Amino acid sequence: MQCTALVIDDEPLARKRMMQLLEPFSSEIEILGEAGSGAQAVKMIHEMLPDVVFLDIQMPDMDAFEVLHSLRGEDMPLVIFTTAYDNFALKAFEENTVDYLLKPVDPERLATAIEKLRRMIPQVDDTTVP
Repeated sequence: MQCTALVIDDEPLARKRMMQLLEPFSSEIEILGEAGSGAQAVKMIHEMLPDVVFLDIQMPDMDAFEVLHSLRGEDMPLVIFTTAYDNFALKAFEENTVDYLLKPVDPERLATAIEKLRRMIPQVDDTTVP
């Protein structure tokens, strides 16, 4: 699997922690950047078209669902929600959701989410000649 990602969370320490947790997967997941607000997330998703976003649910300007509903179909990435609240899980799985991680994110639980992501993103075969 090769994919691109954005880390979206209004808390700088949470973004930093997620970036650290994703380091072991750097050969498979290229982090394009990070966003600290819903509005910034929408802008970056439109511009960078990541394959997946690690998306906090509660942010001051827009929640995760408002972010996702403001995207056009072709811009819609896969989503791994990262949140401190379990009460949004049912609603989250109505979206383009790979997984739902509770903070503080456990490294083993993240590895499980990445395994789900692997199954959803097709492999790139470098040996194929066009």
